[in-house]
Amino acid sequence: MAIVQDWLPASRENYDTLLWWWQFFPLVASLQWVTSWYGMGKTSVNSILNIPGRIAWFTMEVPGFTTLLYIMTNLPAQHGITDLPWQNKVLAALFVIHYVYRAVLFPIIQPSMSPIHAFVWIQAIMFQLCNATCIGSWLAAYGPTTQEEWQAQPLSVLRFSIGLVVFYVGLASNYFADEELREIRRTELRRQQRLEKQGKTINKHYEVPQNGLFRYMLFPHYFMEWVEWLGYWIAAGVGCAPARCFLLNEFFSMLPRAVAGGKWYKERFGEEKIKGKYIIIPGVY
Repeated sequence: MAIVQDWLPASRENYDTLLWWWQFFPLVASLQWVTSWYGMGKTSVNSILNIPGRIAWFTMEVPGFTTLLYIMTNLPAQHGITDLPWQNKVLAALFVIHYVYRAVLFPIIQPSMSPIHAFVWIQAIMFQLCNATCIGSWLAAYGPTTQEEWQAQPLSVLRFSIGLVVFYVGLASNYFADEELREIRRTELRRQQRLEKQGKTINKHYEVPQNGLFRYMLFPHYFMEWVEWLGYWIAAGVGCAPARCFLLNEFFSMLPRAVAGGKWYKERFGEEKIKGKYIIIPGVY
């Protein structure tokens, strides 16, 4: 059953059209270089259009993996495919694993979340729908759909195995970097609660994360997400255009925020405090 005829799930023609346009998303993401707030990773300004953080995050991230699951469930039958290769199922599962954490668990376990402006919320939903449609359609019908097609690729099993390892290294490292940031927030909340009980003025406190990969860089959670999706692309194969687009789109979305964030760290704490740390790419920047 199609939710939107020829779009959800997408016909082959519409999939090709969407994928062609999707490769230009980095141009849209690059607009962050000239914005004064979203390029810093801030998701809201003082506005009546702000949405509570947890609600906004959940509702804008969940469409990703639910759309992919819907496509994987419905599109194969439309093309006479009765069973997909295990590689397609594993790649779908990796996508779902990432977004179950990112969309469902992340907003639950965050000590606090800033509001998200409706404009950012809508952009995120559109990103999720386009990305999941491209990847889900490739996995469900428009990429390799038989073992023979997978085996025809050079070093298919070895490449897939390497990709899995890289993906899980990125996933685990991303989680632990997030957890370090959460611990800083928990400590700050406890400090604020103590001051509040003592009737003292509460000023927001910032600090430079120091544990784990934060010893060497300021934004390891961004970098390791790139590593994660690099592993995904390796596993899917260099010919998987949706996986390549996803990695590039993530890179061009996150890089402006990291650069702006690095400037903020320098202005806030001084060069000496972050001396020896890369911003986001170890050994490069």
